[in-house]
Amino acid sequence: MRVLIVGANGKIGRHLLELMAESPHEARAMVRDADQIPLMEKLGATEAVVADLEGDCGEALRSCDAVVFTAGSGPHTGPDKTVDVDQNGAMRIVDAAAAAGIRRFVMVSAMRADEPDKGPEKIRHYLLAKQKADDHLRASGMDYTVVRPGPLTEDPATGRIEVGDKLDRTGKIPREDVAAVLLATLDAANTENRTFDVLSGEIPVAEAVAGL
Repeated sequence: MRVLIVGANGKIGRHLLELMAESPHEARAMVRDADQIPLMEKLGATEAVVADLEGDCGEALRSCDAVVFTAGSGPHTGPDKTVDVDQNGAMRIVDAAAAAGIRRFVMVSAMRADEPDKGPEKIRHYLLAKQKADDHLRASGMDYTVVRPGPLTEDPATGRIEVGDKLDRTGKIPREDVAAVLLATLDAANTENRTFDVLSGEIPVAEAVAGL
């Protein structure tokens, strides 16, 4: 499977490229700057392409079988940039992927994105942007998966997680483990047209995803 990684230069995206290099899949890394291409190739991307979520991504999608969206405006940007990237950028590439005939789309969202009004006030705009992007993907007609991790850390991967349609607890998860979940999701037919939460837990990643 040839997979376009949107946000490949982000922290989750970089981990995903490394994991995909050891998998049967081919990763096409989408970046905003040509200077980032050598790093993408070093991390394991089969190829890299320059494109901007706020522009035309049609060429980046060419001949791909699936898309994994890991892009984000980052924690230090204001609400306007969050809307530009996490909401409108995501919705734009969902539309482009559907128009290109791509059938599989995996979206990195966030826990509690279905209830943004109940989230901490300082991130409600972020959760609302994620909610709108998630809803747009679910209505796209593609085989979607919305992965909703809890707060992300830079800790080393544990390889063990807890997943569920809605986890009623707090917790965190290393970005590297989220990347492993994304890769496992690509190969798990049971995750198609599903939305699920993920936190660090006790079950190996592949087993947890297969058991959804």
